[in-house]
Amino acid sequence: MSAPYWLSPRYPDWFPDVEEALRDPDGLLALGGDLSTSRLLAAYRHGIFPWYSDEQPILWWSPDPRSVLFPDALKISRSLRKNLKKGQFRITFDTAFAEVMQQCALPRRDGLGTWITDEMQRAYRHFHEAGHAHSVEAWYDDELVGGLYGVALGKVFFGESMFTHMSDASKIAFVTLVAHLRAWQFQLVDCQVETEHLNSLGAQNIPRREFTRYLDTYCEPLNAGHWSVDPGRIRQLQATGRIDTDQSFDSP
Repeated sequence: MSAPYWLSPRYPDWFPDVEEALRDPDGLLALGGDLSTSRLLAAYRHGIFPWYSDEQPILWWSPDPRSVLFPDALKISRSLRKNLKKGQFRITFDTAFAEVMQQCALPRRDGLGTWITDEMQRAYRHFHEAGHAHSVEAWYDDELVGGLYGVALGKVFFGESMFTHMSDASKIAFVTLVAHLRAWQFQLVDCQVETEHLNSLGAQNIPRREFTRYLDTYCEPLNAGHWSVDPGRIRQLQATGRIDTDQSFDSP
């Protein structure tokens, strides 16, 4: 038997070895199964994520290479630094998870459909309620204008999707998140696949084998719970437009 494997709902914690994933399409490993919290935990722990559309079965992927951001490698451009210092957005964590997912699921400018199906939204809301999935919100005059969501296991954050309705709103949300992740001693941000947008923020490609070694080292313990921003960290970002690499504080 070879990839893609069919997953049985009877074994929610089982996935095949990611090294068996297809090369074309890159990273396709398995089909079927479900989006239960236990299966999602097993998937992320092994570097696997779901990505499919309404007319397809659940598709599970582990591409090679993997796009990642090491928190210490975050790049803040001069223009983004200026906007950080303006403080025009109020940034929160885990206050509007469902709304962030809904905004990320809206049709893209290219007119193509979204992969964030209704089934995905329901599953990740449960994942959020269990304390494993998190959202970052950017507000302008009490209107949600940007944000992102993802999954945290141990000291690894797995980014899923972001949206923006105002210039730099999602980037400022992301920078604020990374500032907190650095202070919480997170070691890696998974960006899944390479994009120009993420590369501009410091993301890079690493081999899948190297990526899974990081997961083996840093995905425990789970530390489930909901997050909140640190006001001092926000003030520091707005005052300098930079991330203080020396200051740290307790995990969320």
